[in-house]
Amino acid sequence: MSFEDNNQEVARTQPEVREENPVASENSFLEIARFALIALVIVLPVRWFVAQPFIVSGASMEDTFHDREYLIVDQLSYRFHEPERGDVIIFKYPNDPSKYFIKRIIALPGETISLSGSSVTIKNENDPEGFELNEPYAQIGNGSPEQTVSLGEDEYFVMGDNRDHSSDSRVWGVLNREEIVGRAFLRLLPPQRMDLLPGQSQVNQ
Repeated sequence: MSFEDNNQEVARTQPEVREENPVASENSFLEIARFALIALVIVLPVRWFVAQPFIVSGASMEDTFHDREYLIVDQLSYRFHEPERGDVIIFKYPNDPSKYFIKRIIALPGETISLSGSSVTIKNENDPEGFELNEPYAQIGNGSPEQTVSLGEDEYFVMGDNRDHSSDSRVWGVLNREEIVGRAFLRLLPPQRMDLLPGQSQVNQ
């Protein structure tokens, strides 16, 4: 075949190549779009209703949690049962709902909590005389000034485990149920501190 024939052969085949490329590109785009749509359908409901990531900021929960630790928040459980004393929760800061805080539930709706130094006393229907909490997770330091708060329906009293370095219900008041996002379910990072239900504690009297 001559050089000129080769040119003609190329000329005949080139249009076919040009016709196939747009089809392949279109198919690839459709596949990517389909995958993205499926991912959104699966991920978004999980993100909105089941679990979401949370990065700890600050020292208010030390030594239970440290700054920059990466958590997964369980948003589903509290749809089936109420928050319990000792749960570590993530919630919208009452004074600025655009911010999220992490604290521990200390007192429940309908209870009266009294603080004095390192002492935390709870009164409720089962213990009208009151009982003092045993809090092995807490760093008490200088403790809390004297304060007594009676909680209404759907109100919780929360505090950081690092009591001397925590802005919590002692400062800005009670937390409403509707402001609770969920509980700390999984600590992913750092890898050496990975665990399930991190910080979970049965608060003993």
